[in-house]
Amino acid sequence: MLEEARDTLDLSNRQLAGVPPEVWRRASLRVLNLYRNELTSIPVEIALLTALEVLICANNRLSTLPEEFGVLSRLRTLDLGHNQITELPQSFGKLTGLADYLYLHDNRLRVLGESVFENLAELRYLNLGDNPLERLPASMGTLTKLEELRLENVGLETLPGWIGGLGHLDELALRNNALAALPESLAGLDNLTRLDLRGNRFTAVPSVVRHLPRLRKLDMRWNNLSEVPGWVSELAARGCRVLL
Repeated sequence: MLEEARDTLDLSNRQLAGVPPEVWRRASLRVLNLYRNELTSIPVEIALLTALEVLICANNRLSTLPEEFGVLSRLRTLDLGHNQITELPQSFGKLTGLADYLYLHDNRLRVLGESVFENLAELRYLNLGDNPLERLPASMGTLTKLEELRLENVGLETLPGWIGGLGHLDELALRNNALAALPESLAGLDNLTRLDLRGNRFTAVPSVVRHLPRLRKLDMRWNNLSEVPGWVSELAARGCRVLL
């Protein structure tokens, strides 16, 4: 049975191989939850739900998304985590309403279009973790409202300099990559309180970390640190929890 709430529909954990056709007739839907089903695709009829603000499709078997996705300009939260998505449609950048959460983690994304994020300036949370990304698109540098950015286990060897322009970041998660250094621009993250660098290739604590005024947790475990500079004690003295 479909839930009867006028603007919310929860179809999670139903073992659905397809979305019931009557869903597309509910044009007033604001929240659609399709979490943990057996969906392999989202039909083009998704474009009929123009009032959607929250769409949860996590833990399915999705490999592609239709171009019609871009019609959902009122979406504020989109969860596509734990699927098999290999690329995002060209229309993805039209999701200008995304302001709360965008989950794309644990998919098969290798390449993201350079402009994919350029119109998502209001986004506050982005999770791209556990994707075999070849690089980060330059348009990520326009996400100046981001408060949390998760790039865990994406194969990063370098962190682009534009990271320093994301001045609202509170948490930056870079666990399990191949980083050996951080850009000096990172010093521009005046609001950063949590920095996770576990499981990378650092041999020393990056000096730029010293200049993060609000840092409250630095995690550098599972690296091969050969030296710990004296200024690290300054971090601890000002209330930063340092894990080495």
